Amino acid sequence: MKRGERGFTLIEVLVVVAIVALIAGAAAMATFQVINVTKRSNDHMTVTRQVQNAGYWISHDALMAEYATVGDNPNNFLTLNWTEWSYVEGEDSIYHTAIYSFQDLSGGIGKLQRTHWVDAVVAEQTLVAEYIDYNATEVIYNTPVLTLQITASLGEAEETKEYRVWRRPQF
Repeated sequence: MKRGERGFTLIEVLVVVAIVALIAGAAAMATFQVINVTKRSNDHMTVTRQVQNAGYWISHDALMAEYATVGDNPNNFLTLNWTEWSYVEGEDSIYHTAIYSFQDLSGGIGKLQRTHWVDAVVAEQTLVAEYIDYNATEVIYNTPVLTLQITASLGEAEETKEYRVWRRPQF
């Protein structure tokens, strides 16, 4: 270089490149952490909501149930029966059955489906929850208490909750 010319020396350029590389590396790590934490957080929120949905539906039906039958296979996981009595002369009572079953099981994880029968005719089928772990979900019925321990799993997230429902009084 001639006298009077201005510029950067090789050492100055190397120092700047090293500082920029450190900043870029830190930014990349921070971005990766945010994305990773967000995914785990979303998975945890999803499984929590699925457990709550399953607990809501089963509790709703169990509160009305006169009879409960715990099945021993995924196709008939739980059956709840109740009667809607008619207090109007000449009208028949309505008989309800709610059957809970697992669909699309893969590795023990599947969808929980509710099939509602009214007077022996299918009235509706509802997808209650997804990501439910069939092997970790347990139902115990000791009259008059239905105990449900339900687990949902998605990725690294897992949520388990226990529900205890007392059936309606019999008259």
